[in-house]
Amino acid sequence: MRHVLLGVVTLTLSGCFGQGDKTYTVDELMADEALLTKIISECRNNPGKLRQTPNCQNAEAADWKLRLERMKTSLGG
Repeated sequence: MRHVLLGVVTLTLSGCFGQGDKTYTVDELMADEALLTKIISECRNNPGKLRQTPNCQNAEAADWKLRLERMKTSLGG
């Protein structure tokens, strides 16, 4: 009985410590503009806590690349 209880407690606690947020690459964020918008919004709403996270840095880089691509196409390049 003691081992069963220990197993249940262990399994329950292991579910509490998930993998966390997935880290998206710049290319993934450029391909999914809705996700990019969501992440940028979250980062800009809480820059003190999130600014240095990989997702925020990748989202800013993806946003910059998309802006450059749009400028290039609008200028006929």
